[in-house]
Amino acid sequence: MSVEIADRWFEMKRLADDVTWLWEPHVIPLMRCNIWHIRGRDRDLLVDTGMGVASLADATRHLIDKPVKAVATHTHGDHIGGHHEFAECCVHALEAADFERTHEPEALTVEAYFGDAGMRRMREAGYADCVPGPLITALPHAGFDPGRFVVKPAKVTQRLEEGQVLDTGDRRFEVLHLPGHSPGSIGLWEAATGTLFSGDAIYDGPLLDQFEDGDIPAYIRTMKRLRDLPVRVVHGGHEPSFGRDRMIAIIDAYLAAREG
Repeated sequence: MSVEIADRWFEMKRLADDVTWLWEPHVIPLMRCNIWHIRGRDRDLLVDTGMGVASLADATRHLIDKPVKAVATHTHGDHIGGHHEFAECCVHALEAADFERTHEPEALTVEAYFGDAGMRRMREAGYADCVPGPLITALPHAGFDPGRFVVKPAKVTQRLEEGQVLDTGDRRFEVLHLPGHSPGSIGLWEAATGTLFSGDAIYDGPLLDQFEDGDIPAYIRTMKRLRDLPVRVVHGGHEPSFGRDRMIAIIDAYLAAREG
């Protein structure tokens, strides 16, 4: 593993509609989660928090000057690593227990995270680069031990359900339960702007539905539901954002593959 110490761990880019996109350039693309900051009038939202290798709270101090709610689109490790740093955390009720559980230390390597069977499934799904090797290409600070990394548990302050609304004072995001990738996968839907924060329910890359917590019939229902949604822009859990035409193409390709 590289012994380089990163100058900074997070990169960020301000987008339209008071949305800032953050990512971890020193996490390999396979595990590089999109982190979304949504600025509101009375409170902000953070959608997913990345690996937790470095402090997201420190990196976002200049962005956040009011109460913030950290939302987990689901509880896979690349999406919840930084939630423990925030006082208000919410996740779908079906995955709340996993969100709060104590994790054992493990090496930050592909083989430790996925195991042999998981790497094989990832390659079969289209991730040819899922081979043994490090998950990070630099260290966040001197003294960091990538051989004994622990995802810290976070306290759930709100268990989310379908139809609930997260209100920032001037924006309203409806919780959509979008199972298939995981039982409690959710999206945040802002009807006023046609904006969907979709987590790993849909993004512009090979979609994953065959791990232990995946559910192909549920995923098919989720895709059909999303196809009818009047989306303008999708901010996914991985890869760049995209518009409605690309969303339809991704959905149709998935349905063709799974329904024949």
